[in-house]
Amino acid sequence: MADVRVKICGLTRAEDVAAAAAAGAAYLGFVFFPKSPRNVSVAEARALAVEAPFGVAKVGLLVDPDDALLDAIAAEVPLDMIQLHGRESPDRVAEVRARMGLPVMKALGVASEADLEKVAAYGRVADQLLIDAKAPEGAALPGGNGLAFDWTLVQGKRWPVPWMLAGGLTPETAGRAVTMTGAQQLDVSSGVESAPGVKDAAKMRAFIAATQSAGEVPRL
Repeated sequence: MADVRVKICGLTRAEDVAAAAAAGAAYLGFVFFPKSPRNVSVAEARALAVEAPFGVAKVGLLVDPDDALLDAIAAEVPLDMIQLHGRESPDRVAEVRARMGLPVMKALGVASEADLEKVAAYGRVADQLLIDAKAPEGAALPGGNGLAFDWTLVQGKRWPVPWMLAGGLTPETAGRAVTMTGAQQLDVSSGVESAPGVKDAAKMRAFIAATQSAGEVPRL
């Protein structure tokens, strides 16, 4: 049995936070990005985060945030980790980490082997990496587009920090993703929804169950 940690991202409702935690999610993700249908305000995120069960990590997803937004979130929302999903440079990742006093996960879009070349540089400044499908040219969202990428690109890869696989994952593909890539952490958003920002409790349970019943995870 695989010991895989799952992040349910794009939570907008208190009942979904409770259902995700009950299903066994290790991380709960809140999106601070106005263009996203899963966007929450600082006040909304605070209300959701304070209701999260103890022991489940609360992650704030931000896209090229300025210091004012970081400070507003830090003052109000009890987060455990920051996820940067924009074009932040390694230096900016380090700045955010220092300013927030929290671990930072940096998301990187992948479509080809060439996209993996930048991963090592971020691995030196971030606490975790999220390997996601690269957004299509001109896409409004840097992630959460429900797209997968060629998982063979990350088979057998070694990076200096823990990493998480994202991109078009569903309850039907989660187990295969674990077996094929060796990922010990998965991120899902649209794949467990009934509508954008509305999670489906049964799909969340099925997704997490699929990861735990996957084949033996290769050690990378």
